Amino acid sequence: MRRRVNWGRCSTGSPPRSAAVWYRKLVVGDTPDRTSQRAQRAQNEPVSQEVPETATPHVHHANHPLKAAVVLGALGVVYGDIGTSPIYTLQTIFNPADPHPVPISDGNILGVVSTIFWSVMIIVTLTYITLVMRVNNDGEGGIMALITLLRRWGSSNRRRGAVILAALGIFGASLFFGDSMITPAISVLSAIEGLETVRPGFESWVVPITAVIIVVLFSFQRHGTATVGRFFGPIMVTWFTVLGVAGIGGIVHEPRILEALSPTFAIGFLAGNFHIAFFALAAIVLAVTGAEAIYADMGHFGRRAIVIGWLGLVLPASTLNYLGQGALLLGDNSKLSSPFFLLVPDWARLPLVILATAATVIAAQAVITGAYSVASQAGQLGYLPRLRIAHTSESTIGQIYVPWINWLLMIAVLVLVFAFRSSAALAYAYGMAVVGTITITTLLFLYFARVRWHSPKWLVIGGGGLLLAIDLLFVSANLTKLVHGAWLPLLIGVIAFTVMTTWQRGRQIVTAERDKAEGSLREFVDELQTQKPPLTRVPGTAIFLNRGKQTAPLALRANVEHNHVRHDHVIILSIETLPVPRLADDQRIMIDDLGYAGDGITHVAARYGYMETPDVPHLLRMLKAEQTEGAISVEEASYFLSKIELARGDSHTMAPWRKRLFIATSYITADAAEYFSLPRDRTVIMGSRIDV
Repeated sequence: MRRRVNWGRCSTGSPPRSAAVWYRKLVVGDTPDRTSQRAQRAQNEPVSQEVPETATPHVHHANHPLKAAVVLGALGVVYGDIGTSPIYTLQTIFNPADPHPVPISDGNILGVVSTIFWSVMIIVTLTYITLVMRVNNDGEGGIMALITLLRRWGSSNRRRGAVILAALGIFGASLFFGDSMITPAISVLSAIEGLETVRPGFESWVVPITAVIIVVLFSFQRHGTATVGRFFGPIMVTWFTVLGVAGIGGIVHEPRILEALSPTFAIGFLAGNFHIAFFALAAIVLAVTGAEAIYADMGHFGRRAIVIGWLGLVLPASTLNYLGQGALLLGDNSKLSSPFFLLVPDWARLPLVILATAATVIAAQAVITGAYSVASQAGQLGYLPRLRIAHTSESTIGQIYVPWINWLLMIAVLVLVFAFRSSAALAYAYGMAVVGTITITTLLFLYFARVRWHSPKWLVIGGGGLLLAIDLLFVSANLTKLVHGAWLPLLIGVIAFTVMTTWQRGRQIVTAERDKAEGSLREFVDELQTQKPPLTRVPGTAIFLNRGKQTAPLALRANVEHNHVRHDHVIILSIETLPVPRLADDQRIMIDDLGYAGDGITHVAARYGYMETPDVPHLLRMLKAEQTEGAISVEEASYFLSKIELARGDSHTMAPWRKRLFIATSYITADAAEYFSLPRDRTVIMGSRIDV
């Protein structure tokens, strides 16, 4: 007899309804009279085995009420990266030290500013805000969420394409790690460089001050953002207000810069000076840095708050500032060394440097937190080892601290600061990480729109192809900076991708070998029931953590075969991670008596979302006595873990260098007892060896 807890229906990232027929056809691929058909088709569509059709995710944040505090929080976290781009974008484009400099002229200034504006409108406003953010994994966004949706909805006849795109998505996530290293370095460097406009000759102090700020920033990560988070929003509101006001001041002196809002100037700049404009795109892409962060942080604040923040403040303020800087250069070409800081009067430059430093620290904080989330989600999905994760807030879900990632990022950021020494030099590397992730996100979205939303093929190829062509044009332009630093994010991405795919492949090999060693759990329980003489039972409760219900825990098998005893009450506990963000406690557990009621052996399957950290004692307290053939004394139970020692074997499962990489990566795996919150004094670890 099997006893199971009922589960609800799984909610999915389906497109919301729209009143406009053309928009529905563009995004969803249906018309109003087809809405009910689409809904019915969604209900009848089979779900991949990776996510039970009955699983209901528990999402605390998917539908936040739209309050001013939510919008304020979104402004403080989501837009820190893209909101600091005006500091360095325009000066990088016209930097005379650039290997492919853009000549300073009125026509080029108007063309560049126009291209920046329309790039932001197409990539951020259209692609991300309007289209991509309509895809969510139960409220969560970001490239990792897209990967889980591909795994969930990739049908059998499209499995190969879904796997290829998922691998491409992993490379996009790998590029995000490069972004997480470059963003703090270039952001803080660009802000501190503003001191040179206050006191000439301050150049030698820029790098040391930047390094100190970065060390302090990473040192305080362990305290979390809960304490200072409420200050981020007001600071960023002040920042965007200053951006807009400063921009208006520049526009007043040269109103003709407003002509740059016309797309004809962008088209004329690209078509009439393509030999110049093509190389300029490598720096223009800096204006859209942080677009992926907008999508990745959607789950924390909800789409509406992010859209309102973007359309209501961020987009207007940033546009005004770019126009103001362009107006400044139209009036005085000599100010291209730092048009952002020179846009304000002398008395306001030092306060602006201080405010810019605060804004860039917030931008760095946002992307660092994003790296924690990506690493955590990758570990939950099997692409990275289980890392030690600390939750830094009791009230806010998603605020985590990953020590290993934190110190790795800090070292990498410091190396970048001392190696490149200026924001202009680092900008050559920055663009590649940004545009690579954007392009992959666009591609995954188009696949999802076609497969899941059944958008017309002609529309996906035509409209989506145009968006993808624009992204690829930026990629091509950044490839021209390959020898000047663009190789760096690609190298970081390749390394991270290799580590993640090697770990995934190694886990598959180890799992197969472990299955052979463990044997069938059903057969093992049957043998215990028929064993003569019966196995000695000792008092107490033993909790054996296992990978699933198919195989017997190595620790339990070793206890029976070598010690010839078993505990009177045995709980075999398996932890499953589903490709959904979270599950409610009352929808978490499935119980199976393994065919023998009253024998004291019960299997408990606990399911968690990929953004959750399992807490085994808390889970056991949720179990009722009638579910587990007797009450569990959680405070007295013994916990047994099976530890696998990896060794390089002679099999040809992986290349020798990948075997060494897999084994080396396993050393950073977090302690299982700590990860599952097991009491140290009642945890027994039993080892076994597996050759890779």
